Amino acid sequence: MADKKSLSDLGALTSQQEAETVAPVAETSAAEAATEATVEAPAPAPVNIQAETPLREQQLDKYGRAYATGRRKDAVARVWLKPGSGKIEVNGRDQSVYFARPTLRLVINQPFDVADRNGQYDVVVTVKGGGLSGQAGAVKHGIAQALSRFEPALRTTVKQAGFLTRDPRVVERKKYGRAKARRSFQFSKR
Repeated sequence: MADKKSLSDLGALTSQQEAETVAPVAETSAAEAATEATVEAPAPAPVNIQAETPLREQQLDKYGRAYATGRRKDAVARVWLKPGSGKIEVNGRDQSVYFARPTLRLVINQPFDVADRNGQYDVVVTVKGGGLSGQAGAVKHGIAQALSRFEPALRTTVKQAGFLTRDPRVVERKKYGRAKARRSFQFSKR
């Protein structure tokens, strides 16, 4: 019966053993720190991550244009980008005619604003499907993709702004027994 120890005795023993093992380590680390302070090691050279990552190649067609496809909701935009005066043509019309709302034109020009390339590229777009808001988002996605293909150095800037990622949100499908996806029919008590 003398061999059995209580939990409090066991806790005291383990804390005492830990204190004995930690104390010598602390003394040696202080002594080592004193010797290390006198001998200064040279600072490691900074690593340049930018130089190690391979730069993507410029992807152009035979006319010197960068092509990309942009998508948003049900809209699909085919975008051709080439150096020019900043003219954007959507389905054969000027952007101010096709996208009459200023907010939609603002959405389209966001990739150029982020990359500081306003007025430096001409863009020809054919877009179909969806509504105007979805089409503007698709054009923005396509312009960002084409810009990163024309100037691969701009890819990180455009990607950090989130313009290279396709917006996955789409309309939820209608369910049976419901008026729409979640809307119920009007409840009639009588």
